[in-house]
Amino acid sequence: MIGLSSAVKIDLGSRSRKADHVLGRPSTKFRKIQVFAVVSFWSLYLLRGNNHGPPVLRNISATLSRKLTAWQSLVITLLWLYIARNFAKIVGLESPEPLANLYSRAYFRATWVTTALDAGFWTAMKIRRKWLRDLASMVFSVYYLIAAEQADEKVRKVRGLLTVDHLRVSWNKSTTPYLAFITRVMRPKLTRYPPRALRIPRPAESSYKDPVTAWLYFDGTLSALRTHTKIILDISGGGFVAMNPRHHDDKLLAWSGKTGLPIISLDYKKAPEFPYPYALNECYDVYHALVDTRGRCIGLAGNAAPRVVLTGDSAGANFATGLCLMILQTASLDQRLQDHETLPVPEGLILIYPSLDMNIGNWMSDDQMSLIQDQRMRKTNKDVLRRKSQDYYKLTPETPKPSDNEDLFFPSPNRGIEDEKPRPAVNPPVQDEIEKASQLNVGQQTTSPASTKPKMLKTRLAVSSMISYFNDRVLTPEMMRSMIILYVGPHNRADFSTDFLLSPVLAPEALLAKFPKTYFLTGERDPLVDDTVIFAGRIRQAKHNDFIQRQELGLVKAKEVFCDKDHVEVTLIPGISHGFMQFVSVFPEGWKHIFRCGRWIEELFDASDHLVRDRARISSQSFESAHRRHHRRMPTESSGDEDRPLEMSSSVAKENGHAQPRSTSGRGRRARRRADDRSRSMVRLASEEDLLGRRMKSLTVGLMGMPLDGTQTP
Repeated sequence: MIGLSSAVKIDLGSRSRKADHVLGRPSTKFRKIQVFAVVSFWSLYLLRGNNHGPPVLRNISATLSRKLTAWQSLVITLLWLYIARNFAKIVGLESPEPLANLYSRAYFRATWVTTALDAGFWTAMKIRRKWLRDLASMVFSVYYLIAAEQADEKVRKVRGLLTVDHLRVSWNKSTTPYLAFITRVMRPKLTRYPPRALRIPRPAESSYKDPVTAWLYFDGTLSALRTHTKIILDISGGGFVAMNPRHHDDKLLAWSGKTGLPIISLDYKKAPEFPYPYALNECYDVYHALVDTRGRCIGLAGNAAPRVVLTGDSAGANFATGLCLMILQTASLDQRLQDHETLPVPEGLILIYPSLDMNIGNWMSDDQMSLIQDQRMRKTNKDVLRRKSQDYYKLTPETPKPSDNEDLFFPSPNRGIEDEKPRPAVNPPVQDEIEKASQLNVGQQTTSPASTKPKMLKTRLAVSSMISYFNDRVLTPEMMRSMIILYVGPHNRADFSTDFLLSPVLAPEALLAKFPKTYFLTGERDPLVDDTVIFAGRIRQAKHNDFIQRQELGLVKAKEVFCDKDHVEVTLIPGISHGFMQFVSVFPEGWKHIFRCGRWIEELFDASDHLVRDRARISSQSFESAHRRHHRRMPTESSGDEDRPLEMSSSVAKENGHAQPRSTSGRGRRARRRADDRSRSMVRLASEEDLLGRRMKSLTVGLMGMPLDGTQTP
């Protein structure tokens, strides 16, 4: 019985598997058996069967064999197999690439080239011999340029299981011999002098002793370098784990040739070998050394402290912003520089597709949303929010429309808040729920008839850019998560909600109010575009609040108007995602944005020059006017003098025992007379509190009937 039941179970199991296969649910094991059976049958037929096939096809096969060779038959067969596989594309039945309409055509074409390169280099990365690995990487890349779908599939699989080696192979590929030669040939002639390697010593106050490696980009001789007092301190990106300044040659050589200024690009230590905050401290030490040595550590003459513009892209922008925050924090707390002057704030800051928030959330908070919906930035952020809403509608087509964003940016003409008519709901179940809720609330509160009518259910469709563009072809959430884990390291317990040196978007308003003028440049389709919009909004908000406070205190004229562009400028490039300055060889439009940054640097220094000249003129005018008033001021007892700080004449000083012995000679008497004339200018008391105390005393003694000399009356 037991054997019979087992046989019945086996038979039922086989029948169920066959039924699953008929219903379209074949198991993996059955598919293997099916493939093995097909291969075995046709192999046996080729071995034992007729050379020209079945009886029906023998005449056709014999005729074709006299006209076609075996090679021609093989090529024709493979060709028709390829046509059959791509039949949908030929006749236009295949659905379009989902990201084709997300990017501009030039950028989309460039991403296919970079995807093929990534797939080729990842395929050859395990070859041990370097020369063979470099050659195989290029051969595989050429293949993936033709087989684009296979390249895309290869890249998607690798990104699902990323390691630090994968990231470094992908991002460091531009300095491999063959690819570096191609990029040099395609790059225009920008400078006469190649980059020079530097080793910048640490300042004495630093906890680290090993020097920092950097590269000098300067289109001139070392003797000409000594005369400069303006420098660009660049911190290159690379996901915190890869790349050095030589991977950014296109950008740095273009800036050097356009501006004529020396550029110091840091080759900071990379994670995970040197996790947070080692690289950030390197950047701070270099800035400290530049100021402390007046630029002599990089070859400047050192006659004056150099004026610095900070630049950074991607992860380098995170370091540049964190460095600026550290400088401002040092200036306010004065902890690290106990025996030195406070570090000066940089002249300006240029952040290119910055990564400023390490705490990747799915949805933006209400505070962040309010910054994006700022009325002064509606025109800048309108397209971003509209496209995000459209992307979200595609994911959730049942979501009611319109959203808060569309009501905010596209108000109807002649539409008021008081007389707004309710619109019919799109989703009937939602309308029924609103009607039920309104009926339940009738007895609890008094409402107008209009308020009981069903209204549109509005949702805040501002999904974060990491979710809106999660299929990005350059930077994916998996890559971002890997970079953050490698950068923070296994031993740090970073607080992503408060550590503003790790996530500069969390910086306190007091530090943002002192921020230098900042330029932001990023793609509108960048997964990190929210970091740019939110951080720019926070700086703008802090600057505006500081302006209002200064205006209320009388430090700013009441007629002055706050101007956003004096502090923050944001450029969002439509149809562009992340890293477009890294592959300008295949994306020529990137040169336009590189030279735009060069113009910004020149404008920053020009504005700084005007500010320095204005301050010098105002200080000289103030000195001259103070000098003239110094000689015109006469002792008086009018009430108008009470508005000035209390003054003590030289005669009072003499009475207190501070008179100097007179010279008996005529020349000495004349010198003493001139000194007495100068001393009549009065000696000021230490503080305004003394003046307030004297005023209060004069009032109280008068009210109490006491004379001003302090003696009581009978």
